[in-house]
Amino acid sequence: MQLLDTATLPAEHRVDAFRAAFDQASVPCSIEHLGPDDRVHARMHLWHFGAANLFTTDASGFRLVRTPRHLRTESPPVVALAVQAAGVGRFGQFGEQSLVPARSLMLSDLTGPYEFAWEDTGGSRAFQVPYGALGLPPDVVRRAAPRLGGSPLHDLVRDHLVRLSADAGQLAADPAATSLGTATVELVRALVVSAAADDRYAGAVREETLLTRLLAYARAHLTEADLGPRRLAAAHNVSLRRLYQEFAAAGLHLEQWLITERLELARAQLVSRTGQHRSVAAVARSCGFADPSHFARRFRQAFGLSPREWQQESARRAQEPRSGQ
Repeated sequence: MQLLDTATLPAEHRVDAFRAAFDQASVPCSIEHLGPDDRVHARMHLWHFGAANLFTTDASGFRLVRTPRHLRTESPPVVALAVQAAGVGRFGQFGEQSLVPARSLMLSDLTGPYEFAWEDTGGSRAFQVPYGALGLPPDVVRRAAPRLGGSPLHDLVRDHLVRLSADAGQLAADPAATSLGTATVELVRALVVSAAADDRYAGAVREETLLTRLLAYARAHLTEADLGPRRLAAAHNVSLRRLYQEFAAAGLHLEQWLITERLELARAQLVSRTGQHRSVAAVARSCGFADPSHFARRFRQAFGLSPREWQQESARRAQEPRSGQ
């Protein structure tokens, strides 16, 4: 859901609209724009995934401060894990100050004072989770916040949030949006416990989130031909037997699931702007298929068309509006 696009507003109304949209999507705070009011620009979206939501912002430079006064006004028990999509953020909370470069994660506890800013133009993708859904106490969250970069799960969770944000509108409208939100919360929980190095929760969280982490890892590495059961098991320090048990318990056949995910990726690539000009064999390799003939056979079985026919049919449909003008 789009909350704000200042391109549709007169310059004199943009600052107030920015503040109102931010208050609607997050928590009350003071906002200062770092530049002339007539140059303020912003686009904000909010998508719901069950108990959690995804709040995205692309905007000119600003600084926001959440003070104890704001906490007395409203202090919802919420944690936000954000990936910096563009620019460099500056974040401070609980005595810790840090820079947040592009493609890095930032964890903030919205029940406490904090400040955040970026200059010029930047972007943020914040997944906001109620404490009740996260299932961790504030001391674990606060200990983890400055240590996210040291967790081996940092890149995995970041890449998941980037993919979630890229297709947020479509995914939030899907019937499985709540389940996707629950899986994302599990990844956030695993990252927080890993970064906090808290033995009280580590064992239980590793067990509870294993399948979610396996699926996220596999999707992040689908394009790599060597991704298979042995690599998945080794990356998560589990035996092959345990790996297959996890998938079977969820009603999934591991090898078939991998092929299905790769076929869906290939189907999307074949009709993308660049994919329409690539050979089928090149697309097959880029989606983790070592044998183009095997890829073509499985593609036809799954979708009823050969990869070339799918590519040509999609190109033909794309031309239809122009030919009718």
